[in-house]
Amino acid sequence: MVVNDDLDFNKQMLFLIEIDKLKSIERRTKLINGSRQENDAEHSWHLAVMGLILHQYSNQEVDLFKVIKMLLIHDIVEIDAGDTFAYDSTGHLDKFDREQRAATRIFGLLPEHQGAELIDLWLEYDRKETNEAKFAASLDSLQPLIHNHLNQGETWKKNDITSDTVLDRNCKIAKGSERLWEYAQEMIEKSVEQGFLSK
Repeated sequence: MVVNDDLDFNKQMLFLIEIDKLKSIERRTKLINGSRQENDAEHSWHLAVMGLILHQYSNQEVDLFKVIKMLLIHDIVEIDAGDTFAYDSTGHLDKFDREQRAATRIFGLLPEHQGAELIDLWLEYDRKETNEAKFAASLDSLQPLIHNHLNQGETWKKNDITSDTVLDRNCKIAKGSERLWEYAQEMIEKSVEQGFLSK
């Protein structure tokens, strides 16, 4: 039993060291202050705190711990697969395949029972069918909207993104939270009015 415990511990430490790489994966979204690109670890932390604070606005009752776990692990696959820009239609064609291979490798570093749990959780998030996955996904869409609005739409402008495209891409927020979708629409409208986002 001691040997298995040591083996599991070593695998867990290997996984925890590996996921430090998430701090080096840059996203297209800039920080709110516009000083630099946000990284995946910062994004995941911010989402987890958002879940903690905003879970009362989920359309359905959710298991908060499960939501936070999803938010903390959902982008770990980007260590191998890279960050796929939300508005990159070509990049989304093979996104799931790239990320599934990454999930198998990275979560496979863990002891079997923990690795299987995290792969299942990652797949549940990706399918966006459960209450927890829908709410987690709504936060994942809302957070970059907040950044883009408050840093004066730098990423939108740089990539010629229009308000119709932003609305179409983010309307899924409503599946997890009608309240957060109302807030998102208000931000998008203000961004257009302030010239941060073109019609």
